[in-house]
Amino acid sequence: MKLFVEALRREVDELHRNNVRLRFVGAVGELDKKLRNKITKSEQKTAENTGLNLTVAIAYGGRWDIIEASKALARDVVDGTLEIDDIDDDRFAAKLQLSNTPDPDLLIRTGGEQRISNFLLWNLAYAELWFTDVLWPEFDVSAFDDALKYYAHKQRRFGHTGDQVEDV
Repeated sequence: MKLFVEALRREVDELHRNNVRLRFVGAVGELDKKLRNKITKSEQKTAENTGLNLTVAIAYGGRWDIIEASKALARDVVDGTLEIDDIDDDRFAAKLQLSNTPDPDLLIRTGGEQRISNFLLWNLAYAELWFTDVLWPEFDVSAFDDALKYYAHKQRRFGHTGDQVEDV
């Protein structure tokens, strides 16, 4: 984690100069106090930036995210601010770590692995998945173009059949 603190120290000013908003998701409260403080300062410094949004998942897991969202909804029910029958996809998604971020359209997995590894389990429900043997350090513009070509030929159905999409 010392490397993470050092990376933040080195990179946040440049991110800020480039109008990048930095956000962290995960069990940040369980991290070392020095790292939590650096994360908070980094988020505060870039909070008003309107360019690229950079979200860093740290101490994050998809199952953890779903459990935390479930607990938050349960607390709302117990507090009387929510009826159990009012829980739906939108209310559940609003309690997830990436509630203010659109769901991914494309997941690119490098290094030859063909799994999502407990990452964004809810958010990836309708994402296209593209797997490559290229390792992350070698993932370049050409590899990215390959992923985009793959995605461009996909019919986005969001749970419908191809015929249903064409009828819309």
